[in-house]
Amino acid sequence: MLLLCGLLAAPAVFAQDTDNASLREENSRLRAEVDALRQSVQRMESRLEAVENRRQPAAQDRAAPTPAPRSQGVSTVTAVGAPPTRLPAQNSVSDPGAGASRVDNAPPPTDPDLKGFFDVPGTETKIRIGGYAKLDAIADNHGAGNDTQFIPALFPAGADDRDHSHFNMHAQQTRFTFEARRPTDYGSLRFYLENDFLGGDANSYQFHLRHAYGQIGNTYAGYGYSSFMDADSLPDTLDFAGPGGQMFLLQPGIHQAFPFGEGNSLTIAGERPQTEISTTGGIANAKGATQVPDLVIALRRERDWGHVQVGALMRRLGYTAGPSESHTTGWGVALSGAWSTVGRDLLMASAVYGRGIARYLSDTSGSGLDALVGPGTDIRALKAWGWYGAYTHYWSAHWRSNLVYGEARVPRRKGLEQTSFGLSDYAAMNMIWSPAPTWTMGVELLHGKLEQQGGNRANDTRLQGSVQYSFIK
Repeated sequence: MLLLCGLLAAPAVFAQDTDNASLREENSRLRAEVDALRQSVQRMESRLEAVENRRQPAAQDRAAPTPAPRSQGVSTVTAVGAPPTRLPAQNSVSDPGAGASRVDNAPPPTDPDLKGFFDVPGTETKIRIGGYAKLDAIADNHGAGNDTQFIPALFPAGADDRDHSHFNMHAQQTRFTFEARRPTDYGSLRFYLENDFLGGDANSYQFHLRHAYGQIGNTYAGYGYSSFMDADSLPDTLDFAGPGGQMFLLQPGIHQAFPFGEGNSLTIAGERPQTEISTTGGIANAKGATQVPDLVIALRRERDWGHVQVGALMRRLGYTAGPSESHTTGWGVALSGAWSTVGRDLLMASAVYGRGIARYLSDTSGSGLDALVGPGTDIRALKAWGWYGAYTHYWSAHWRSNLVYGEARVPRRKGLEQTSFGLSDYAAMNMIWSPAPTWTMGVELLHGKLEQQGGNRANDTRLQGSVQYSFIK
């Protein structure tokens, strides 16, 4: 009987054990799913918290922006597709380096942050409108031959009225600039346009083109500074002309720069040729002739202490006069640079020597002294050289002074007119006050001498005061 009861009860007990095992298995599965869901929620909460932490500082920055220090100007430069400049910052009344072509379209040392650009809607192009208004008050103790710029080559040597004193005021140096920049697949693109009003005489304000060019990457084409000159070594004078021994020429050309290493570059340029000649020996109707572009090669090294530039120039000079013609070779070599000294002080210097290079010098350009035609029908390149040195001293953040001295010379040559240029000296010293970045005023004392080929001499001492208001600086 007991055996029978046990056999009858066994299925029920087995069924109950099976149900309990199924319930435990189901509970374990449910707990695993709940744990997995909890872990997923925790991961999502962690991600949300991280996102909120990143957003919070950005929102605080927008709510209370912190002005960027001067050293962070690189971000502004990068925004217009240009690398930062390596050169030490400097000031200049006439800002001669603003329009210079530079490797990778880097900014000039007079404007290292490229301030004032704004977006053209719907494009990657940024543009800037700039320039300045400048008033000059000028008093000469002798006739200077030019009432707006101090150019010893134009002094009226031997003239009856040269001892007459003169006073003048003008604003012809007032300047407008337009600049556009944008990044491209071929490098930074820059378009630059600049003018002043020195195109007429002392009583007129005619538009005068200074720069009009485009540069993409390191390829330049248009009108502007010759590659043979060094805009970053020009001295800081109130007088617009500067020393006569400096290389200074604006002309059309195409330049290609090849950067290599850190701050090093080689530039090769083909520029507009023009032969400025003098004649002797009865040759009539002779005029300058050209066959090939002027060729310039310039090697440059830039560092945070300044820069050094070495240049070489090759020219093909010629003339035609009826059936007669003749050609010769001109050449020149130049060394220039600017160096930081004590504090913000700068030393600037330049020297150039060659034959047939008078057109590239400030005092002799346009004087017909590249070459001499005759006697006979031959053309001979004339020797010329020039140099200057300048020192800028900062008395304080707002006050600075400059000392400048330079010479230009074309040695005496038989056949040249007695009134042709022979030698000039240029000296300047100034005190400049810049109480605000856009406002500059100063006073400058200048003295110059001229000696002509025939021995006639002239000199002038000028006192000049200037006030300048810059649009963007």
